[in-house]
Amino acid sequence: MASFSSIGIGLGGGVDVNALIKASVDAVKLPITKTGGLQQQAAITNAKVSAFGNFKSLVSALGEAADKLTSVTGWNGVKASSSSAESVSVSAVGGAAATSFSVQVQNLASAQSSISAALTPAKQPVGAGTLKFEIGSWAGDPKTFTAGTEKAVDIEVSATDTLADVAGKINGAKAGVTATVLNDGTGERLMLRSNTTGESAGYRLSATDADGVHDDAAGLSRLVAGGTTEYAKNANATVNGIAVSSQTNAFADAVAGVTFTAAKVTTEAVTITVQKDDSSVKKNVEAFVKAYNAVNSALNESMQYDKATKTAGLLQGDATAVTLQNTLRMALQAVGDSGALKNLSSVGVISAGGLGAGNVNPDGSLELNATKFDAAMKNPQAVKEFFRGVDDGAKDDGFAEKLKGVTDKLLASDGFFASKTKTYDNALKRNTQEIQRVTDRAERLEKSLTQRYTALDTKMSSLNALNTYISQQVTTWNKS
Repeated sequence: MASFSSIGIGLGGGVDVNALIKASVDAVKLPITKTGGLQQQAAITNAKVSAFGNFKSLVSALGEAADKLTSVTGWNGVKASSSSAESVSVSAVGGAAATSFSVQVQNLASAQSSISAALTPAKQPVGAGTLKFEIGSWAGDPKTFTAGTEKAVDIEVSATDTLADVAGKINGAKAGVTATVLNDGTGERLMLRSNTTGESAGYRLSATDADGVHDDAAGLSRLVAGGTTEYAKNANATVNGIAVSSQTNAFADAVAGVTFTAAKVTTEAVTITVQKDDSSVKKNVEAFVKAYNAVNSALNESMQYDKATKTAGLLQGDATAVTLQNTLRMALQAVGDSGALKNLSSVGVISAGGLGAGNVNPDGSLELNATKFDAAMKNPQAVKEFFRGVDDGAKDDGFAEKLKGVTDKLLASDGFFASKTKTYDNALKRNTQEIQRVTDRAERLEKSLTQRYTALDTKMSSLNALNTYISQQVTTWNKS
């Protein structure tokens, strides 16, 4: 708000011009600031955007829960156990065949490591040249190196580089090894170790020495000549007496669907057992019930009317929120197209608070009746066919597949939520434009009133000065 340096001098000194201008400007801004005005409308719209964003997230979670009930692995759950988990642990993926086998571990996987001869005195330059690292495998006796597919890494060493500088360059070059400097009292040594275990993750270090001799105990070649090396090993074990090998301690490919991990060498066989596990099915059904209740509860809360406080929820009476809730509730009525089980109640998913249609919880929430579910799971194939249909490649003949289709449609780029987002974006854009229009009008009015009151004040000041002059002249005439 503009102001006058001397307010109301020409107007008699008692007029608060700034207050008059502010009152006029505030009156123009009423469409923005009044209750239910543009400012409040924007706040409400943004709150609705947030609410529908939450609904979208919850519907997405519901779709993911339904998707798990359509997955083959979800219906072929297994559990794996080891007779000596501290020696050999085990895990299995859904669909793995029920089986039992014995494992004996001969040795664990190890990484290649090496240590150079001592360099004395400590912290002296090691000599200029180039170090080359190659990743590959060592085999035979004596050991011969076979390079792998990875490109060799060259590391340039300057004439002033110390062993610590060289180690830093090696670590920075990402050559597949880690370098450390060891000071054992006799001098400094370069310690190297492969970053991964297994025979194929070995390395070969060679030096191109600036002194022209690349394999002596002088200059940069000291880091290669005279050192000691421990070569990498694969982990080795037997499964039912058959030898198996792994680059790491985890044997992921020895038995289909099963990964067993060696923790130490064994002297006795460890028994691994894989069994069918239906508990994963129940967990997935419980997850579906929880996901549905979450979105249903959020919708109920947004649309409720509190009679005690006489306050309405943010979306009370919102037709699109009602449509979303009805769409999801109708999806629950979908029936399986094949098999003995036809509806959710037949697999134990019931309306919270009752078993029958005549005892439906008014809030629409669900619960899993353990007794009915366990009874249905006496025929797990029938439960599976209800949720995911028969295994004929169809995508919409099971309840979970149909529900997933509903959520996918709601979440599509041209679906319910995309359309709602577009509607709200347009409303906020129009609101912003209207606020700007009113604000511009108020600013123009403020500028105009300021100019007019300034001109009036100036004119009145001039008239007051003239009046004072005339009064003085009259007084002078009267005295003469």
